[in-house]
Amino acid sequence: MANNNPRCLYDNNLIDFIREDDTSILGKLCDRYHGDAKTTTRDAWKGEIAIMQETLSRLIDKDGRIVFEYDIPRLGKRIDVVLLYKGIVFCLEFKVGESHINEADVDQVLDYALDLKNFHKFSQNHVIAPILVATNYKNTSSVVQMSVYDDQVVNPLFTGEGGIFNVISAVLNKFPNESPIDSNWVISPYAPTPTIIEAAKSLYENHSVENITRHEADKVSTDRTIAYILDVIRTSKEKQEKSICFVTGVPGAGKTLVGLDVAIRQTYQGQNEPVKDEGAVYLSGNGPLVAVLTEALAQDNYKRCREEGEKKKMTDSRREVSKSIQMIHRYRDNMLAKIKNPVENETLEIDPTKAVKMEEAGFGEVEHVEIFDEAQRSWTHKRLADYLKRGGTYGNKLKVPNFPVSEAAFLIWSLDQREDWATIICLVGGGQEINTGEAGISEWIQAINEKFPHWKVYISPKLTEAEYAEGRVNELLADNQNVTYSEDLHLGVSLRSYRAEKLSAFVHALLSFDDNAKELYAEIKDKYPIVLTRDMAKARKWLHSKVRGTERTGVLVTKESARYKPLSVHILPSGDENAVHWFLEDKIDTRSSNYLEDAATEIQVQGLELDYTCVLWDADMRYENGNWRYYRFNGNTKWNELTGKTESQQEQMKYMLNAYRVLLTRARAGMVICIPEGNANKTPSGFWEDSTRLPKFYDGTYRYLKSLGIEEI
Repeated sequence: MANNNPRCLYDNNLIDFIREDDTSILGKLCDRYHGDAKTTTRDAWKGEIAIMQETLSRLIDKDGRIVFEYDIPRLGKRIDVVLLYKGIVFCLEFKVGESHINEADVDQVLDYALDLKNFHKFSQNHVIAPILVATNYKNTSSVVQMSVYDDQVVNPLFTGEGGIFNVISAVLNKFPNESPIDSNWVISPYAPTPTIIEAAKSLYENHSVENITRHEADKVSTDRTIAYILDVIRTSKEKQEKSICFVTGVPGAGKTLVGLDVAIRQTYQGQNEPVKDEGAVYLSGNGPLVAVLTEALAQDNYKRCREEGEKKKMTDSRREVSKSIQMIHRYRDNMLAKIKNPVENETLEIDPTKAVKMEEAGFGEVEHVEIFDEAQRSWTHKRLADYLKRGGTYGNKLKVPNFPVSEAAFLIWSLDQREDWATIICLVGGGQEINTGEAGISEWIQAINEKFPHWKVYISPKLTEAEYAEGRVNELLADNQNVTYSEDLHLGVSLRSYRAEKLSAFVHALLSFDDNAKELYAEIKDKYPIVLTRDMAKARKWLHSKVRGTERTGVLVTKESARYKPLSVHILPSGDENAVHWFLEDKIDTRSSNYLEDAATEIQVQGLELDYTCVLWDADMRYENGNWRYYRFNGNTKWNELTGKTESQQEQMKYMLNAYRVLLTRARAGMVICIPEGNANKTPSGFWEDSTRLPKFYDGTYRYLKSLGIEEI
């Protein structure tokens, strides 16, 4: 009987798989697939099913399992077919219709095998045989050799559809006496090997990542914060209790680097080897940030190894980084796969048929310490419940009707499943909720109060200010007896980091119409130039005149911006790989931010920064009579105003204001703000040439910024 485990689209023993109607198997794959399977996908599955049924029917002993579309825990990768047979993990990647073997396809199937070896607990002690099946390929690998990694991974084998049986037989002959595979292989816990942890450590020992993260905080300040967090972790371990820390810091204070530093220090604790079962992981819901950090560290590691004469692939470096930097949604979805579904009585429970209990970790994840960057961006209960009601979490149709809690509450619950101790570190940016459905920090506090009152709370006093949790932190924590406030949990800046603190204060004053805005601008303009223009050509010229050497520049717009094409600006396409190119490619690559052609939005740049930026201010947020007024473009002819009459519109207006807060704090060294003049031309018959870009849409904002003393170029 096929298993309904959300880790894969299909799982069955070999006897039942061979006997099952191929149409029935295809139906199950399509039904559990996230989204509508394209015709090419369905056709590929049909071919794979037929090939595997014919191949496996030739086996004399049919005691084994077959798995289609298997998700590797927490990595977001999916293997076409896994065959578990005679103690060997066969990892098959199909290229239906292909007649040639391509190097990229070979690398792909080998990467899957190495990911299983490095992150999949029940694969780590078994031979793993990666097989590339180009269905029309005429030859078959005849030599079975171990890979250079010396870790029980076989060198990739190649075959057409008719040679799969022979390849499997050759592997079985090479390894005839392997120990049985754990019956819970499909629901194996995520468990990185010591080797991968050691490799990740070496990546962080090089500090080139500072070039792409805001890091202006005084070292004494960051060290003090790190020391305090590590002390909380030690206390939690000694007292066998659960704790949560809320760390605040102005833009540029180095919150991300603090999180990464804590992850490595906690894992090693001053030793040369990782301390067993003491690890920490850095998690973020910011896809572009995770992608850019991962790629930057991997590139650095790859280059360093090549310089030292070590043969290494970029995919190896990326795999090493992925141990310590991961997407929060994949972490969440790995735990979601373990719950009883549907949820009864609004109570989350582990389904023991879907999860493996791991020593002291219980049913929780393997790390004791989870570091959540940009914790204010966790999802509201409604957004998460609606998402799970529709079904679909990174590849599988995991439908959970009536999901009872917010993302923050679920993440705390996940760590609460540990039977010993755990610590959560929330890195919090103020006023930076920029997506509909982002809960803000109040959701974390409410979850603690209502569902986890036994957790100890360590909190930065700055969290009580208006930009965090709508200024309600004191009110929310008034009756919680487990709260400790500490200034050490706020990342301050020193005089040599004067820019970051003053810029944050100026931007806050500008957006809130604070009378101090003009004075703050006067204080910083000499050390940190902020200039104004109405001409994108002048803005580009100013940026090009500023950058030196490898410094980076780029154009920024909000996601609600709409009328940027007349200014020869295009929006950077979505997809994390585009953000990677935009942030990391050098000046000769047109995908680089330095070309000033593709503009990134607040979604793509939050948590990252450039040296010099141009903030292109569109008609989505306008200054009119002492207030901000908010507009959304209807996609073709006009801007519609958000009046704030509904709660949904009020929330959207807050996100739009925060979007500009994010964009205005992305530059290390200086920025130009471009507010277009609009189009004042009329047709011969007296109508506006472009009614979507009227000068009045922009003039009020320009005059307001000009009144603050901002110099015009």
